[in-house]
Amino acid sequence: MNFLREIEGKKSHDPLLSGEDKATAPDRRCRFVPGPVIVGAGPSGLAAAACLKQKGIESLVLERSNCIASLWQLKTYDRLRLHLPKKFCELPLMPFPQDFPNYPSKQQFVEYLEDYARKFDIRPVFNETVARAEYDSGAGYWRVRCAGGGSGEEEREYVSRWLVVATGENAEEVVPEVEGREEFGGSVVHTSGYKSGEVFRGKRVLVVGCGNSGMEVCLDLCNHCASPSLVVKDTVHVLPREMLGRSTFGLSMWLLKWLPIRLVDRFLLVLSWLVLGDTARLGLHRPSVGPLQLKNSAGKTPVLDIGTLAKIKSGDIKVCPAIRKLTRHSAEFINGEKENFDAIILATGYKSNVPSWLKESDMFSEKDGLPRRPFPNGWKGECGLYAVGFTKRGLLGASIDAKRIAEDIEQCWRHEAKYLTAIAQSLL
Repeated sequence: MNFLREIEGKKSHDPLLSGEDKATAPDRRCRFVPGPVIVGAGPSGLAAAACLKQKGIESLVLERSNCIASLWQLKTYDRLRLHLPKKFCELPLMPFPQDFPNYPSKQQFVEYLEDYARKFDIRPVFNETVARAEYDSGAGYWRVRCAGGGSGEEEREYVSRWLVVATGENAEEVVPEVEGREEFGGSVVHTSGYKSGEVFRGKRVLVVGCGNSGMEVCLDLCNHCASPSLVVKDTVHVLPREMLGRSTFGLSMWLLKWLPIRLVDRFLLVLSWLVLGDTARLGLHRPSVGPLQLKNSAGKTPVLDIGTLAKIKSGDIKVCPAIRKLTRHSAEFINGEKENFDAIILATGYKSNVPSWLKESDMFSEKDGLPRRPFPNGWKGECGLYAVGFTKRGLLGASIDAKRIAEDIEQCWRHEAKYLTAIAQSLL
């Protein structure tokens, strides 16, 4: 095998393989990983590690934060709940506890993930930020380099036959450029830094972004006696969270078994009009493409209403058009209107950060950091590269990818693992 010959040939000069003394090695520490390296300890990374563990394959999970599911634990608001029923959000091999509600809270979901990690003995390496990952074509393995910390720690390198990218679609905050932002005298915070409307009690708050987060933050502000306004720049589908006594998502999945997506979209929109009324009259214009078709083609998730629309109808939440510019105490909108605000909350979402550290151009797009091939074909690249959690279909899509990745790596493992393990043990 060429891979093994290359490794043997590097023993004499590579500190990872030759066992050089730290004092004579280059200024980074190296570690050979017999199994896959998984970058990211969110739900997707945990799912991939668990599916591999079930097949007897140990993996190494690298996480830049100090905990699993850092987005959920550190960057979400207190009142957050799963927007979909728990049966559509459970990870492979372990259902939610039966006593959990149909829509688990943030705290319950984190508890579930921590129990999941314990059950499958997944122990990520925390505070390990991947700075660069690239494929060594000569030797046939991936080199994953992690930046040293601010306390003088050395750069570390992990080497593996397989690399699983699990940093997800929501790795970095999207912060739009707004004219006059530097002049605005109030606070400006992304939803990643928003916890509760309590700190905004009695204040006039402008929420920018009308997705699920923006809608729910507005509702939370209302419940804490703030006065929110919602910037709606684009068209948006708003659906009831439940229809006909069932979750809208579950009903959609059931209908898709029997009807084409175009007819299911029509059915959902008719029911939504009966339940919610004409949202366009409230400033929430619907796209010309149906909600499911839009989700499939552009990955744009419809808003599942949990009470925000009623607050808009009552006037407790004002809908505003796009911002033209900010001034010291106010926002000027594209329709010429101008209003004063004490604070601005950016519910403008997140983006992938994969292009900043993964040095390859075939699997992931440089433009948006997502796999070039859409679901269900975006999970596998070349040379042992995989992606999990980039399906734009939430945890259900991540679970599907995790299972496929484990099955694919298992096939390679049967042929190569015994040789790789033997080499690793001989170099200890």
